[in-house]
Amino acid sequence: MDIQQTMTDIGRAARKASRAMAKADTAAKNRALQLIAAAIRRDAALLTAANQKDLDAARANGLAAALVDRLTLSEKAIATMAEGLEQIAALPDPIGEITNMKYRPSGIQVGQMRVPLGVIGIIYEARPNVTVDAAGLCIKSGNATILRGGSEAIHCNQALAKLVKEGLAGAGLPSEAVQIIETTDRAVVGAMITMPEFIDVIVPRGGKGLIERLMKDSKVPMIKHLDGICHVYIDDKADIAKALPVAFNAKCHRYGTCNTMETLIVARDIAQLVLPELAKLFAEKQVELRADAEAMQILTGYPLLKAATEEDWHTEYLDAILSVKIVSGVDEAIDFINTYSSQHTDSIITEDYSRALQFLREVDSASVMVNASTRFADGFEYGLGAEIGISNDKLHARGPVGLEGLTSVKFVVLGHGEVRV
Repeated sequence: MDIQQTMTDIGRAARKASRAMAKADTAAKNRALQLIAAAIRRDAALLTAANQKDLDAARANGLAAALVDRLTLSEKAIATMAEGLEQIAALPDPIGEITNMKYRPSGIQVGQMRVPLGVIGIIYEARPNVTVDAAGLCIKSGNATILRGGSEAIHCNQALAKLVKEGLAGAGLPSEAVQIIETTDRAVVGAMITMPEFIDVIVPRGGKGLIERLMKDSKVPMIKHLDGICHVYIDDKADIAKALPVAFNAKCHRYGTCNTMETLIVARDIAQLVLPELAKLFAEKQVELRADAEAMQILTGYPLLKAATEEDWHTEYLDAILSVKIVSGVDEAIDFINTYSSQHTDSIITEDYSRALQFLREVDSASVMVNASTRFADGFEYGLGAEIGISNDKLHARGPVGLEGLTSVKFVVLGHGEVRV
């Protein structure tokens, strides 16, 4: 296979399809999403079988447990994919919306119209649900997309590709609007990130190594996040009945996700009370704790205890490992977070209203929370239907990227024969 020629053909077809999608009416886009959702439910058993082939190969190849977890499509996950598509269909269509119309002294009216980005290339690893989420969001936002999933999920992605194309055809939309790369050749990635004539933006979803490589080599703009170093700060004004389950959930709900807590921060005045109770919970899950000197003294006797190093504060573990830091109060906690956070998601547990507002204002992250688990930083949980990824950049899109993040605006001017003088 000539990868470059193949990708050129795919890119050209995507560009043509993007023009048709930009003109597609809301009813047709929603119909496609509903048909894909119905097909996913209908073929759930086939998807499970395809996923099992991927899981068998992953385990045979020694894939890490966290990646196997990401790869797994449970019955609930399949149902969630279909539900996500139906949520997207129920959302307002952003395309064509005109906002901020204002009269100027010259007599003209100036506003902005929301429009698709064009062609979106998505590169991801070991997560077949991304195939459906990305396809659904791109369809509803009037974009075409080229999806390059990881080789680990090749069987499941191919099965999903058939269902997506079935839905597009049933709604009278071009099948090339969603193209899923079927080869596992890594040269495809190099081609995608150097095709600005065909691809308008790249969304990478994968490990740090992948994203670092794309940042270095891509000629196409990206919507991305590099790390998910998330913090939960338990303030001395916290309600312990809230703090314990929130901190436990933030770490132990799933280890291999970017919105999992990696560092727990506790106010000194409450540390003696909170840490032993949390340690009991973490011990049940065999979570290794890497604590600063002060926390080490409180946690003496914990079976999986190590002294934290400077590197730990910079580390996204994606594993049953948690850093623990004790601070004097909210000001030190905010300073620590802004120093070590990857600007993804950070949460405070407190009953003090002014401290909660201070945390919301001063923590410089894409999602900032009060009395809630960081695991909620997700497009589905935010009511976006799904997400195409999470961005901790500050330009264009930030946080979970849903429909609006896949659009841009253009200025529109309404006149009555005015000329500039």
